[in-house]
Amino acid sequence: MNTPVFSRVGIVGTGAMGRGIAQIAAQAGSTVRLYDTQPDAVAKAREALSAQWDKLVHKGRLTREQADSHVSRVPPAATLADLADCDLVIEAIVERLDVKKTLFAELEGIVRPDAILATNTSSLSVTAIAAGLKHPGRLAGYHFFNPVPLMKVVEVIAGLKTDAATGQRLTDYARQMGHTPVQAADTPGFIVNHAGRGYGTEALRIVGEGVTDFVTVDRILRDQVGFRLGPFELFDLTALDVSHPVMESIYRQYFDEPRYRPSVITAQRLAGGVLGRKSGEGFYRYLGGSAQVAPEPAAPQVAELPPVWVSTRAARRAELYQLLKDLGARIETGQSPSPQALTLVAPLGFDVTTVAVVERLDPARTVGIDLLIEDAATRRRVLATNPATRSDMRDAAHALFARDGKPVSVIHDSGGFVTQRVVAHIVNIAADMCQQRVCSPQDLETAVTLGLGYPLGPLAMGDRWGPANMLEVLFNLQTVYGDPRYRPSPWLRRRGAIGLSLLHEEA
Repeated sequence: MNTPVFSRVGIVGTGAMGRGIAQIAAQAGSTVRLYDTQPDAVAKAREALSAQWDKLVHKGRLTREQADSHVSRVPPAATLADLADCDLVIEAIVERLDVKKTLFAELEGIVRPDAILATNTSSLSVTAIAAGLKHPGRLAGYHFFNPVPLMKVVEVIAGLKTDAATGQRLTDYARQMGHTPVQAADTPGFIVNHAGRGYGTEALRIVGEGVTDFVTVDRILRDQVGFRLGPFELFDLTALDVSHPVMESIYRQYFDEPRYRPSVITAQRLAGGVLGRKSGEGFYRYLGGSAQVAPEPAAPQVAELPPVWVSTRAARRAELYQLLKDLGARIETGQSPSPQALTLVAPLGFDVTTVAVVERLDPARTVGIDLLIEDAATRRRVLATNPATRSDMRDAAHALFARDGKPVSVIHDSGGFVTQRVVAHIVNIAADMCQQRVCSPQDLETAVTLGLGYPLGPLAMGDRWGPANMLEVLFNLQTVYGDPRYRPSPWLRRRGAIGLSLLHEEA
């Protein structure tokens, strides 16, 4: 084993985060001194760590000798003074600025002048935590994610006065512990919690408009985009007493920036104690730990399908024609639809109502289909009606697009359907993070894929489905809703306009 960057590491706080950091630090060869204000908490933490290493021995991932060696490197600290000879002290305690500042002020009088101090804060300003220290240059943010041994990313955050050498040593140590370090500016939410604002908040907005329900949004985003969990499944997993305050905090810290606006839906559910899995009920009900989800309704049975006419302005028009042929549709090719035809539109960003009016189509026979993503790459099709769409036309469209067995979701009218809205919002927030120099484009992609488990990084997502398409969706959403929430970031607007990858950094 290589000599660790920090031979002696102190950890203050023995919750899940503190234990996780202790585990990977000990495995990297450091002596890790655990301290907690509750003496019995340290003993319990050491027992939990020993049990964790025992499991790894049983799985054949550690030898008995390695496990025993790791345990021996985690001695208890009875007082803060026992951390005096540590090279690094990491704080993993309650998210309260006053408590953290008091702790570091005390530690500064205990540890050596060359020791580094690190805060695992997820939401507080590193600069504010370091304020008042005699040597703020030696304090940095070191934000790990739970469960630490499995979540292989750590944000290294420089405060306003953090020395470059401090961040570099923490970066080197993260790699030694088997984690991937990313560099973040000291901004609200840093990288992962900031980039994650697009997914849940836009899904909440969609449901809040009555476009569709929680379950359908989750199905669409899993099956069309490839997210492992839908946003409401994710809310239930993280619990609203954690996720809603983060939404409010980042929104307020950015002085009510509309892109991060929280939702009354989660505020109300938090107030009512409907928190998610841990309370047995959230957006789903849980029995035995399993979400109870009603089966998806079958596609309607339609005796005879009407002919189909496709808008000349439809996205992926050639692909849509081929899909209709494959499904056995009777396709009309005239300049306008016959009085009997089902009229299909495939807008980017606009709602079905707006398209029907602009293109002078009969809204009663007009249905929209979301084709931001090529049909072959999805496991679900999404149709949208407008307020005037006849039920027979809605059912005919549903039956037609379900002919090959692919699931179909039918939603009410919405600018950008579901996928377009959520994907464009994710991409736009990520682009603006790069514009603000919160982090490099590559660090953003790494942090999001490792920290949030997205199928693609947000900038790669924008490149995959087209920066110009993302711009079109956002501009049109702004037209439909009149909300500055959807204004495109200059980073996205400029790169989309000249055909550059969103990952491109200026020279």
